[in-house]
Amino acid sequence: MNFKKIIGIVSVVIVTGAIIYGYILYRNIFASNTSFNDNEIAVFIPTNSDFTAVKDIVKPYVKDLEKFETTAEKKSYVTNIKAGKFVLKKGMNNNDIINSLRQPVPVDIAFNNQERLEDFAGRIGSQIEADSTSLMKSFTDEKFLAENGFTKENVLSIFIPNSYEFFWNTNADKFRDRMAKEYRKFWNADRTAKAEALNLTPLQVSALASIVHKETVKSDERPRVAGVYLNRLDKGMKLEADPTVIYAVKKNSGDWNQVIKRVLNKDLATDSPYNMYMYAGLPPGPIAMPDITAIDAVLNPEKHNYIYFCASVTNFGYHEFAVTPAQHEANRQKYVAWINSQGIKR
Repeated sequence: MNFKKIIGIVSVVIVTGAIIYGYILYRNIFASNTSFNDNEIAVFIPTNSDFTAVKDIVKPYVKDLEKFETTAEKKSYVTNIKAGKFVLKKGMNNNDIINSLRQPVPVDIAFNNQERLEDFAGRIGSQIEADSTSLMKSFTDEKFLAENGFTKENVLSIFIPNSYEFFWNTNADKFRDRMAKEYRKFWNADRTAKAEALNLTPLQVSALASIVHKETVKSDERPRVAGVYLNRLDKGMKLEADPTVIYAVKKNSGDWNQVIKRVLNKDLATDSPYNMYMYAGLPPGPIAMPDITAIDAVLNPEKHNYIYFCASVTNFGYHEFAVTPAQHEANRQKYVAWINSQGIKR
């Protein structure tokens, strides 16, 4: 065999090898390697995960884990793992999968109507990596409370119900600090000035707004209800708000799951700083998380002379308002008769 033939054979072998290698490389990197039917799925990689953990997480979603691992090694992903939420799309190849695992996407955090700080921590703990225990510890950290002018009783006020973007792996302190920043942004010069005009602090506004929020789900009625309570405060009267009694009963009993549709006379004797039938002024903190419409209702109350209100039996969901005790008693008797007819004893 002459030299030229040898060179030719070697060249063919090299070219063939290159083709085979290229095909294998293409198959490993650029061929589809997803195994799910949805258009896209989300995977969550915890903080400090190693590549073994990542493989366990993505295993249900890739056809060939070995090819995924090979590509990850070639792209130096195994030593550069990021934590967070990541989106994988149907039909992605290994190259696309690795690229996606390098680009965490934010999550939309939404919350409202939380009755207690513990409930709120649980709600957030189901949406980001930080768990409810670490969140509660962060929310009630004495240094944070002191530096920001809060107490354990009123710190719920800093969480303004809305929708916010966070990265999934946000820790408890970063979440709390972002919420404190949003609180300061919410209490702009306009809202602060309106609170001052009412002789209330923002925290007092939130406490009153939580009562207004609980009294009526009708946002268009909230300014009128807020006006009633502000009139009572101006006259030095007790608020005598049923939602505060319900909160006090739940808090004293430790049973937050009980449903109280009717406040009884014995409930009014519940000794608690949250019972505004027993104590004057405002409760130590919000009895629930007021939403923005309730806060703004307090800041922009309807101007009127009403001192009393009672649930309406003709316009359900709304209330009947009164100026005098006699008017209120007439409305109350209608409501008592209706609630008795419904067989509601508690």
